[in-house]
Amino acid sequence: MIRTFVREKNSQGQKIRVDDIRDYLHKEHHVEAPRTTLLQALKRFGFTYGHGRCQSPVKEHPRIILARRRYLRRKRANRNPDGTLKRPEVYLDETFLHMHHSYSRTWYFEEDGPWVKKPTGKGPRRIIVHAITHAGWVNGAQLVFESKQQTGDYHGQMNWDNFSRWLTTQLVPNIPDQSLIILDNAPYHNPLVDDAFPAQRTLKKELCEWLERNGIPWTEDMLKPELFELCQRFAPRPEFKLDHLLNPLGHMVLRTPPYHPELQPIETCWAVVKNYMADHCDFTRETFTQELPKAFEKVTNKTCQKVIARVVEQEEKYWKEDSELYDKDEATYDGEL
Repeated sequence: MIRTFVREKNSQGQKIRVDDIRDYLHKEHHVEAPRTTLLQALKRFGFTYGHGRCQSPVKEHPRIILARRRYLRRKRANRNPDGTLKRPEVYLDETFLHMHHSYSRTWYFEEDGPWVKKPTGKGPRRIIVHAITHAGWVNGAQLVFESKQQTGDYHGQMNWDNFSRWLTTQLVPNIPDQSLIILDNAPYHNPLVDDAFPAQRTLKKELCEWLERNGIPWTEDMLKPELFELCQRFAPRPEFKLDHLLNPLGHMVLRTPPYHPELQPIETCWAVVKNYMADHCDFTRETFTQELPKAFEKVTNKTCQKVIARVVEQEEKYWKEDSELYDKDEATYDGEL
């Protein structure tokens, strides 16, 4: 929502302040965002504030635009001139659902109070992993398990071992050959291969060992920053375990740009599932277990076709808007010169 609002104002050449964004969120989406919190979120989402040539001081960080452009270029390259796909596209993601998931508002008598029978707390949390294609949910790919932790980031309940096991046993056997597998940038999706390029936190000894293994000369009097700079100079592009796992099987991996959940159609499918569960919640484990399969049935092949088509429209919108914004930026810069 924030990205759409900022980009619309950018294209109109209007100045944007953080208070303008706060007012928009309050009036249009009934969201109360503290100013400091919103400022931190804007930086985290990849926005910058300064004197831009594009008539508006609020813009996305170049690295976000570059990541989006690379992603869109690969997505567009997977389409034939008639709009059909060269490779089948598979979208995968993870989410969570508490057993007491329900709507927060209800009608009630003042003397009784709301949710008379609602228990305290959110209840046990289930982690859900699944994937969709244009034909709907991938048969046999659903994974649901109870989280050991009821608080904190649910991503902490997943790791590469669990994720790779699900990929090889439940996803890969049930998707078309030569698929394009699209996923986000969760840490457990993208661990590097064992001999990957060292990071800044890598110990000096490990940097030396990496240089030695790769036959790159170094001297004992080099400081850690010098060794790291030397590693950077000769290091190849990072390689991911996921690519090494799927590429030999004929599949390709494509990662969505950071902070772009609107480009992942399965996010809408999660919303359908969670809304159904909220409608049929009586706060018991038995009902939760019975209703969850019905919630997944609410996401049909037509549902997936519609949300994927909507995402394609958003992709084309971004592709066009990015070109227009930067063409305008260059034109303004030339005029200033």
